[in-house]
Amino acid sequence: MNHYLGILTAIAFTLILITGITGCTRDDETSTPNPIAAGASDEESAVQLALTDTYDNVRNGAHLIMSYDAATNSFTGTVKNTTGAILPEVRVEIHLFNNRASVAELGPTPSRDLAPGEEIPIELMAIGSPFDTWTAHPEVGPSSGGGSEGTEASGEHGQGGAHN
Repeated sequence: MNHYLGILTAIAFTLILITGITGCTRDDETSTPNPIAAGASDEESAVQLALTDTYDNVRNGAHLIMSYDAATNSFTGTVKNTTGAILPEVRVEIHLFNNRASVAELGPTPSRDLAPGEEIPIELMAIGSPFDTWTAHPEVGPSSGGGSEGTEASGEHGQGGAHN
């Protein structure tokens, strides 16, 4: 009986280890508790935030915190380099939705290299069609051609995108 208990314990321990390893996010992405579902790292995620929610997530070493300010009809927050190296061409985008249909994209903001630990303010005006939910994400690296892993190598925005 003790033999079977030992085998079951070993199996359970192995399953816990496997689940822990496969359940982790990529090395270049971590998230903090917020309304975004665990594993919703994809910028075009089905998870959309309410107007009162705050986006608080790290992607490719860029920690983005954004929220909507109804009084100014704008999104404000910060993006910070959480790595020990320069993050090249960091920019931020916000996607707006109305009844779960995409209505607008704000940004990307102008690209900027961020030194280790550097934090900059972000503000994007919400102009255009009415919206009731939104998503946000930071981008790191070139926006077109030859990007590094985890960036939009082919460029969602072509050359530079729409700056608001």
